[in-house]
Amino acid sequence: MNHSLVFIHGLESSSRGTKAQYFRAHFEGMLIGDYTGDFKTRMRKLETLLEHKDHLILVGSSYGGLMAARYALDHEERIKKLILIAPALHLEDFETDVRRKLKIPVVLYHGAQDTVVNPDAVKKIAEQSFERLEYHLVDDDHPLNRVFPTIDWRQLLNV
Repeated sequence: MNHSLVFIHGLESSSRGTKAQYFRAHFEGMLIGDYTGDFKTRMRKLETLLEHKDHLILVGSSYGGLMAARYALDHEERIKKLILIAPALHLEDFETDVRRKLKIPVVLYHGAQDTVVNPDAVKKIAEQSFERLEYHLVDDDHPLNRVFPTIDWRQLLNV
């Protein structure tokens, strides 16, 4: 089955950041947009980008992880898998917006030394929000610069 791969960067990153460059180089056709402004503005842009697309595999980093999770809450039927990298799930009232656990597969990587997004807080929210959570606490900090390149992205993205 054909699916659409999407990468959503973090708050202070862009489509030219390290992770976006990696995905652009290794996964031709992956949708990688630029998101600026407040959360609502960013979500409107994401909604427009993904309009009429399904079988989505969303990869979200930090604030982009929050965006991916928020999008999945509203469009679970269009999502095949959610991959979250140090997602900022503690922001924008995400936790209170979860009406029921998402049933789609969710893979989450978080650095144990993350000083930007608290791993313990995120793990608690993730366990309450995602029924099929695969959680990886890794020896790294917020950007996951050491661990990110070692992840088997081809297998994880089913390509």
